[in-house]
Amino acid sequence: MASPIRILTAVPICDGHDSAINTINLEFIRHGIEVIYLGYHRSVGDIVRAAIQEDVRAIGISSYNGGHVEFFAAVVDLLGKKGAHDIKVFGGGGGTITHRDATIMRRKGVDEVFFAGTSLGEMVKFVHQHYGKPRTKRSHAKSFDLELAHKLTKIEDAYATGKRKRPTLKAQRSTPNQNIRNSKVVGFTGPGGAGKTTLIDELVLRFLNANSKGRIAILSHDPSVVGEGALLGDRATMINSQDDRVFMRSMATRGQAGGLSPATHDCLALLAQSNFDYVIIETVGTGQEAMPFRKNGIVDLTALVMNPDYGSRLQLQKIVMLDLAEIVVVNKSDLQRARTAHTEIEQRLEQNRRNQRLIGTVAKRHRDPGVDQLFELISNR
Repeated sequence: MASPIRILTAVPICDGHDSAINTINLEFIRHGIEVIYLGYHRSVGDIVRAAIQEDVRAIGISSYNGGHVEFFAAVVDLLGKKGAHDIKVFGGGGGTITHRDATIMRRKGVDEVFFAGTSLGEMVKFVHQHYGKPRTKRSHAKSFDLELAHKLTKIEDAYATGKRKRPTLKAQRSTPNQNIRNSKVVGFTGPGGAGKTTLIDELVLRFLNANSKGRIAILSHDPSVVGEGALLGDRATMINSQDDRVFMRSMATRGQAGGLSPATHDCLALLAQSNFDYVIIETVGTGQEAMPFRKNGIVDLTALVMNPDYGSRLQLQKIVMLDLAEIVVVNKSDLQRARTAHTEIEQRLEQNRRNQRLIGTVAKRHRDPGVDQLFELISNR
């Protein structure tokens, strides 16, 4: 089986119109395309940085506020300067882009411009025809991020085509941690809606402020099934992580249960060898059975992020990760049930008789003291 087509979609800076791009994203996903959605109000630098790190085949831009001739051209130009000539650019803007504008944009290197009335089927067909073929031999990468992105793609492609198999637990344990990593690796898991992505973004902000020269990598996961597309949307909600010192890669699970991808272990090992100060791995929103981070694997520290509204005490007893995580975070602790949840989880952890830490956070709150406490705990472990 061939690797899915990966594209990045985004809306330019000073443009908050996202209904059209969301509709197009869903149509792409239905036709087997993996879409990394960057969100709206994004600068040229944000878009190009994300496209390079995600190693996408193309960037789709939806522009409704004008300035499209200059904006699209600036994206193409910056891609060229960064050595990412093989990442193409296409897009549209309803009635705001004229045919004359489109002619100028194509002359400046834009692959295609879609107009009002273009069907979703035509867009899907264009992406499959133009970006579905295997990449030609690539020239030497001009930057660390570009080279790293290429290597991560090779790993994912090898699993997608069956040239590489998921490593067994025994194989994962065969190499001691100290011989395969240079970074501190922290794993975040928990149910969907608990606020893992927002919490990670706040931790990134604290890291960037605390270390003026350090770099951090994030490996983020979203669900998909074999042979189908996926919406990889964590970047859209991460504001502080739009920074040159943050390397982020989005991965689809591609049919694997447990919140991770078949290629995760090898990709994580590569990131851990790549001289980042920290590598953060975030799983898909997982249920009570999930044990995504294996003991004696690459992850040094595991954090379970929970919402106070997890259900009854009986449900709490069933959550396996409460036995395994070194840190348990009750996010959204400003909710009404948070105090009760904190007490119940604390009692549950006491039964484990391990040195586990319980922290309450409100990740969406500026300068939240709970997030400060979590950052200090991770930094000092």
